[in-house]
Amino acid sequence: MHEKSMLENMTYNLEDSFDEAKAMFRYLHQNPELSFQEHQTRAFIVDQLLQYGYENIKTNVGGGGIVAKLVGSQEGPTIAFRADFDALAITEETDLMYKSKTKGVMHACGHDAHTTMLLTAAKHLIDIQSEIKGTIIFVFQHAEEVKPGGAKSIMESGELDDVEAIYGIHVRGDLPYDGVVEYCHGYALAASDSFSIRVQGNGGHAATPHVTVDSTVVAAFIIQQLQTIISRNKNPLDSGVLTVANFHAGTGGDNIISDYANISGTVRTYNPSLRTLIKQRIYEVAEQVASAHGAVVKIDYIDGYPPLFNHQNETNLLSEVFTEQFSESNVVETPPRMGGEDFAYYVEKIPGSFYYIRAGAHTTENYPHHHPKFQLDERCILTGVQSIFGLVNHYCYAKKGVLK
Repeated sequence: MHEKSMLENMTYNLEDSFDEAKAMFRYLHQNPELSFQEHQTRAFIVDQLLQYGYENIKTNVGGGGIVAKLVGSQEGPTIAFRADFDALAITEETDLMYKSKTKGVMHACGHDAHTTMLLTAAKHLIDIQSEIKGTIIFVFQHAEEVKPGGAKSIMESGELDDVEAIYGIHVRGDLPYDGVVEYCHGYALAASDSFSIRVQGNGGHAATPHVTVDSTVVAAFIIQQLQTIISRNKNPLDSGVLTVANFHAGTGGDNIISDYANISGTVRTYNPSLRTLIKQRIYEVAEQVASAHGAVVKIDYIDGYPPLFNHQNETNLLSEVFTEQFSESNVVETPPRMGGEDFAYYVEKIPGSFYYIRAGAHTTENYPHHHPKFQLDERCILTGVQSIFGLVNHYCYAKKGVLK
């Protein structure tokens, strides 16, 4: 018989307090706040940390983040875990009894679950502070959903300069909850850039198109030609996506040729040279197509989040830890995706890895992230907290119990 490991004891305590964790998740879900406007959420997080006994808390880090430190009784590594807490401009369409109270704002990406996981882990870990070697840093991040995001400014603050490894969790609401944790080696998520193009024509009466420059037609030509950047300029062996997501022209009158039209969209890449090429070609295509039709364009291009690269050692480590912890069948390698995440800023400077927890509420059809019917199975909170315990057990637990 071996002495119970921290993980086993902590998991037992966590299951006892699952109702409390669910209540926290439901409160956050009911009270979503948009990026850079998360005042109530930040106050809630700080209040919880203070109740748990944390004293080393930095607020407004990078303009809105919260960093709490748990310093152990012995020297050891400094590791960090990150959770984001902003919501989306979406009106919720679920039947949940704890659905959003704020019209037009919803936690449709699982950030409420991420924050609940990290707060719950923080609550339990401070109880064994005397048995911790090293330092555990809890990073609660604002504004993941809106560029430039919160991660970049948190990194620039210097609060994480001493961190030796960092880990991030993201739920997968598109797949049913089954206790599975997913990881990805190397590039996991793409660079996420955005663009907008304003086409200025010369509006007029719909009956006399020959004396106008029809911005709607010009914009339509631009949209068509933008597709050739991916199909004809990109190396087929490179991953890349260019999506026009919005096209607006006209004032609603069916006898008016619009003076201007607006186009906006996103670009997703891994390869830095392809990222540069697509940006260059967007300018060239839009300007030259507009010129050919007698219009002009104004282009705004935002260089967004870099590609997210999971470091080899940290990814190998978490896959080994989780395999021992959850069993081999519950730990699955997953391919890269073209979504974007500003966790990429952390792993640009700090070795780390970003992993996923299957969390959809339904056994069959689940709605994707950013959908008004997005819904999570609350059991994913337990899996997320247990995964944090597993990594802490490896890095910072003095007794080094056997993982079960």
